[in-house]
Amino acid sequence: MSMTIDDAKVSRPPLPAPTIPSNVLQQFSLKDRICVVTGASGGIGSAIAEGYAEAGGHVALWYNRNPAAVEFAKELEKTHGIKAKAFQVDVGDREAVKKGIEETVKEFGRIDVFVANAGIPNSKPLLEMPFAEIEELNRVNADSVVYCARFAGEVFKKQGSGNLIITSSISAHIVNVPVDQPIYNATKAYILHLGRSLAREWRHFARVNIVSPGFFHTAMGASDLVQNEANRMTVLCRQGETREIKGIYLYLASDASSFQTGSDTIIDGGYTLP
Repeated sequence: MSMTIDDAKVSRPPLPAPTIPSNVLQQFSLKDRICVVTGASGGIGSAIAEGYAEAGGHVALWYNRNPAAVEFAKELEKTHGIKAKAFQVDVGDREAVKKGIEETVKEFGRIDVFVANAGIPNSKPLLEMPFAEIEELNRVNADSVVYCARFAGEVFKKQGSGNLIITSSISAHIVNVPVDQPIYNATKAYILHLGRSLAREWRHFARVNIVSPGFFHTAMGASDLVQNEANRMTVLCRQGETREIKGIYLYLASDASSFQTGSDTIIDGGYTLP
């Protein structure tokens, strides 16, 4: 932010630091925290939910079409002794998100961490993509994050605390992916900058950070047509396993990252290196 010399002279006493454990392993604990993960029926989303449950957090798994999240929630409860419940929410529907937030708060009492992770792929070039597909891509990948942020943010502000984590993509940073996909890339760039802006807007009551994954072995990972190119361009010469991304989301959700907001963490095996 630009300011005059006189502005810079105005006294600004520091805000108090949060009270967190000094032991680093205790900082990573999510014991009794309420965590919401969208797109939690598979891939990165289910890995995030599992990581939070492993760290002692209670988890609300949001899904849309794949009911696998229902049984997965029961499994997390049984295995980790935490509370987990699946909610069917179309995150691209504003009213559905509002209702989902209300039902989650009613069930769990509060929301400490909200991970806006849901998204859909579409690798068509602009000139080959029907407008209906463009609209759906924007609805699910971009509009949904606005809706989730708006309604989760209202809860955070009322509570006086909260933590929003947004899943973007390396596509927000580069254009030399194996296929031409400008609209998909644009949706991911949109939510990356949305997250950075929210980090400033919400600075008095919540933290906001972004994760930009590269190619992982999920339904949205490299297809058979571009697998070789993805391996060639990735320094570690492979796609990531979802268990390799759990730690990033746990770090950002926990006290271990209490001084971090507005950041974008790239985890891509070195794909975006010059």
